Amino acid sequence: MIRFHKEGYKIILITFVIATALILLAEKFIDINWIVKAIQVIVLGFVVIVLQFFRNPKRIGVLDDNTIIAPVDGKVVVIEEVEEPEYFKDKRIQVSIFMSPINVHVTRYALSGVVKYSKYHPGKYLVAWHPKASTENERTTVVVENNNIGEVLYRQIAGALAKRIVNYAKKGDNVIQSTDAGFIKFGSRVDVYLPLGTTIKVNLGDKVKGGVQVIAEK
Repeated sequence: MIRFHKEGYKIILITFVIATALILLAEKFIDINWIVKAIQVIVLGFVVIVLQFFRNPKRIGVLDDNTIIAPVDGKVVVIEEVEEPEYFKDKRIQVSIFMSPINVHVTRYALSGVVKYSKYHPGKYLVAWHPKASTENERTTVVVENNNIGEVLYRQIAGALAKRIVNYAKKGDNVIQSTDAGFIKFGSRVDVYLPLGTTIKVNLGDKVKGGVQVIAEK
């Protein structure tokens, strides 16, 4: 059975209402059969896209305090050592995962531990692969700490289509690896910042599965 994320319930309902209305209006007021059929196909296609976007498959990962799992589904587009300016203000290994519109957009905790920092930043809606997206787009920054790995930061970043980031992490929360941490509505990218010396288990271009696939280990 297909499961949908709670953040999509309202949008899915509105989509069904509008789709039904458009199909009925087309049948009532348009006499040309092929145009009616074309409208129905387009409307149903849009409904399928919305349902696809908000699906929330059940993921059961193996809990391991020595590993970092992918927080989202998508493609690894960055693996590099960078200066993290907001929280650490020092060198970290950045792993960025880009989500296409057909990916699952649920954000999951990459590790178990305590939320040490959680902050929302309003901003722009540059395309997700823009060099300044990490610092200028709408985003949320969350830091989770566990005893084995230390502090790991992940950043949800809106893109050109994303208009709302949902973040459930609150400072002081005890969180469990692979459980639901938030959602990016119609968007786009998550950056993970890892301690230097962390062993990266993915390569550029790899497609990863959120909540279950190990992307790094201590």
